[in-house]
Amino acid sequence: MKIAFAKVGRPKKGAVVASVLEGGKMSPTAAALDKENDGLIGKAVAASRFTGKAHQSLTVFTPGGRVLLYGLGDPAKLDPQWAEAAGGGIYAALAQSGEKEATVVMDRDDAGCAERAAHVALGAALRAYRFDKYRTTMKEDDKPSLEKLTFMVKDHAEATKLYDVEAAIAEGVAFTRDLVSEPPNVLYPESFAEHCVALKKLGVDVDVLGEKEMTKLGMGALLGVGQGSRRESKLVVMRWNGGAKGDKPVAFVGKGVCFDTGGISIKPAGGMEDMKFDMGGAGVVSGLMRALAGRKAKANVIGVIGLVENMPDGNALRPSDVVTSMSGQTIEIINTDAEGRLVLADALWYTQDKFKPAFMIDLATLTGAMMVSLGEETCGYFANDDKLSGALKAAGDAVGEAMWRMPLGDAYNKQMDSDIADVKNAGPRWGGAITAACFLERFVNKMPWIHMDIAGVTWSRKDRSTTPKGASGFGVRALDRLVRDYVEKA
Repeated sequence: MKIAFAKVGRPKKGAVVASVLEGGKMSPTAAALDKENDGLIGKAVAASRFTGKAHQSLTVFTPGGRVLLYGLGDPAKLDPQWAEAAGGGIYAALAQSGEKEATVVMDRDDAGCAERAAHVALGAALRAYRFDKYRTTMKEDDKPSLEKLTFMVKDHAEATKLYDVEAAIAEGVAFTRDLVSEPPNVLYPESFAEHCVALKKLGVDVDVLGEKEMTKLGMGALLGVGQGSRRESKLVVMRWNGGAKGDKPVAFVGKGVCFDTGGISIKPAGGMEDMKFDMGGAGVVSGLMRALAGRKAKANVIGVIGLVENMPDGNALRPSDVVTSMSGQTIEIINTDAEGRLVLADALWYTQDKFKPAFMIDLATLTGAMMVSLGEETCGYFANDDKLSGALKAAGDAVGEAMWRMPLGDAYNKQMDSDIADVKNAGPRWGGAITAACFLERFVNKMPWIHMDIAGVTWSRKDRSTTPKGASGFGVRALDRLVRDYVEKA
């Protein structure tokens, strides 16, 4: 869908979106349309339950065409998150209406109107995402009709400038959603790496390490996970050098298990199809790198993703095997379905050892235990640095990606001690998300670090305001905001 900005005027074609304040007071555009149509709009409002509450909508058909009334609610609460939800709501109301074009008239003339328009447009762009490439028999009525959404705002040049930055973020989110949505026969370590290599055209430096290079580095944990698959494991390193030369980079590390059967500790058949998005952490890191490059972020950023398949065959890891990680620590395999932490163990050690970043954040669809704790609404995270933790929480709050800090501690960490090796890859059932994080902490070498367990938020099982059902892209926007506020403004 094309998004454009124009000066305030009378739309010449297509549907018109006009606002109404809570209590029913019409915006100038809505009032003018009502007057032109002999009070038809006011009569439609009076005959409905529409009162102008936030995100209410009412469609009115006039001789001149479709008018969508949209509720502003309390004008004191028109922040960017409200605006994005409004954009998503407007798109959802018009997407399959039969209208090809629509114009949103932003009548308010306050100082934040251009920024608000940019965020309404962002919300519409995020909600407009679709993954239809394999739906070859889709009926015409199932396809969105809306092709263009124009925002009329007084300072349309400023709104365009602001939206250009947000559009780069939306493209990063869409990139993540595409990766997470792909089936595993299409997206596997080698093909995933090729998607990352394509980011070179945006100025991202990309290196791909194969099994030969990782063997030389001693990545026995990551390679152990992939040894049951016919697909070669990969480690992809992406670098965006937008900051000052000599500034320390910041690093983001993603778990990329392109399909997870559980290995020898095989999962139940029911729901195993969801394991195509066990590479969600790597998807977010890749989308973040695209977003940062797209908006030309003034920061030095490293993205590292470990790409494997966890498959059962005669060469797969077995429970009771012992592998040696790149750090030199030995790991007893208790459960081959606790594989993501093995991938991250080597990826985290490699990242801190090679790049010496100011901090590291890893993302992984790591544990069902996190979903038991926080459901599908909130991302649980673990941090060894209070300042970094606060910055991440603030970034998530700013963009509407809910996060909650979870505990670490020696009592949990000791539960990961092995009787025959340095550490085991699975502990007791209780507190499973916490002990998984404690396992990872052993591989960060005391560097400021956060682990984000995105198991519950990577896939949305229903439509949300700016997220259609399916891959969410959760994390791209929060981490981009973290880079903006915590790194670029430092």
